[in-house]
Amino acid sequence: MDTAGPVELLKDEIPVSVQPGEVVKFAMNVEPKPNKHHVTQMTAEGSSIDVAVKENSFHAPAEKGTYYYSYGVWWMDEHIEDRSNGDAFYCFVLKVL
Repeated sequence: MDTAGPVELLKDEIPVSVQPGEVVKFAMNVEPKPNKHHVTQMTAEGSSIDVAVKENSFHAPAEKGTYYYSYGVWWMDEHIEDRSNGDAFYCFVLKVL
């Protein structure tokens, strides 16, 4: 099933304001924690890039603007390769001031 992307889903939401290069940290109050993640950054113009995440955080873009994100996490099976025991997907929007 196709769903709307982050830009469409967040078009009426107020962005979280951040400074250029500010650290953005993910926090999840669940156990066990997911052991695989993926972040994609998009702009309203349609460009997208994968974002490197280290220690549950990444740096906001250096350039001013509004950026949309898709954050996916998976609970991969520790014993069976390529088997997911669940997943979750989140979207958020940042405005670099």
